[in-house]
Amino acid sequence: MDRAPDALLADWRTRALALEHAVAGAIVGQAPAIRLITIAVFARGHALLQGDVGVGKTTLLRAFARAMGGCFGRIEGTVDLMPGDLLYHTYITAEGRPAVEPGPLTCEGERLAIFFFNEINRARPQVHALMLRVMAEKSVMAFNREWRLPHLQVFADRNRLEREETFEIAQAALDRFMMEVTIEPPADDAARRALVFDPRFHDTDELIAALPTDLAPPELLGDVAVAIQRGVSASPALQDYVLRLWRATAEPQAAGVQLAEADSAGLVLAGASPRGMSQLLRAARVAAWIDGRDHVRPEDVRAVFAECIGHRLCLQPVHELRRGAIVPALVTAILRQVAAP
Repeated sequence: MDRAPDALLADWRTRALALEHAVAGAIVGQAPAIRLITIAVFARGHALLQGDVGVGKTTLLRAFARAMGGCFGRIEGTVDLMPGDLLYHTYITAEGRPAVEPGPLTCEGERLAIFFFNEINRARPQVHALMLRVMAEKSVMAFNREWRLPHLQVFADRNRLEREETFEIAQAALDRFMMEVTIEPPADDAARRALVFDPRFHDTDELIAALPTDLAPPELLGDVAVAIQRGVSASPALQDYVLRLWRATAEPQAAGVQLAEADSAGLVLAGASPRGMSQLLRAARVAAWIDGRDHVRPEDVRAVFAECIGHRLCLQPVHELRRGAIVPALVTAILRQVAAP
C-alpha cells in the first residue's frame, strides 16, 4: 500500500474488473447484480438481497468470496434460531458426551469475508440485534473472549412471500445496510438455456472451485476503500444535486414529485438518513472509480440511488402494504424531477 495513489487505484480497478469477470463466468445473466455487489465490496458496505427462491443468491456470494480469496459463511433464519446459534454449535459426540464448537460467525475467525443470512426475517429480533452489533463493531464476544471480524461483509435476504412466523426488520436496522440488490432470473434465452442444459451449472461446488482466487484479498480492501473515497472527488454542483435529492426523499411534494400510485402529500413518514446519504456517496464514488473516473458524475449517483435509498424510505403506515409498487415509482419520480447539473 506504499504505491502512489493514482497507480494504486489503477491497479485495483483492474483487479475489480477481473473480479467481476470471474464471477460472471460462474453466474450468468446477472451483470447488474454483479456490478452492484462489486460496488458494495469496494465501498465496504453490507447489502440486502431481494429475489425469489433458486435465483442463485448463495452461489453468487460464494463466487465472490472465492474470487476475492476470503471465507464464506451462511445461516438459515428460523423461528427457533437463538443468538447463540450464530456463535457456537453444540452436539453430542460419538462417545455420548456434549461438545461445543465455533458457530457460523466464528468458525473462520478473521478470515470470514462474506456472511449470508438467508431469510433473516424468519429470525427473532434478538438475533437481528446481535447481527446488527456484529455488522457495526466487526467483533463479537464468544467463548469468554473477543472474536474480531475485521473484513466481514453481511448479506441478507428476506422471505417476502410468507407472513407466518416472520419478524419484520426494524427501519433502523434496515438503515445499516448500504443497499438492497434485486436478483431476478435471467431474461436472456441463451443464459436460461445454459443454466438448464449445461452440466457445468448443475454442480455448484465444482463451479465455485473452478474460479480463480485472491483477486481482491479482503485484508487489503479496507485501505483500498479509503483510497477510493479520498481519490474520487465530488464537485460543489454535484454536492448540491445530492442535497436536493435528499430533501426530495423527505418532502417529495415540495420537490414537485407526482405519483399515479399515491398522493405524494403525506406519503413519506421519514426520508433518507444522513448515514444513508453518506453511503450513497460512498457507492457513487466506487461506481465512478470502476468506470475509470476520478470524479463523481450525476449518472454515478443515479446508478446506485434506488438500491441505496429505496429500502430506507419510511412510508406512512397506510401505504406500507403497497410498498413494493410505491417505492420504485417514488424513487424513479425523484430522479426524474430533481434536475441534475
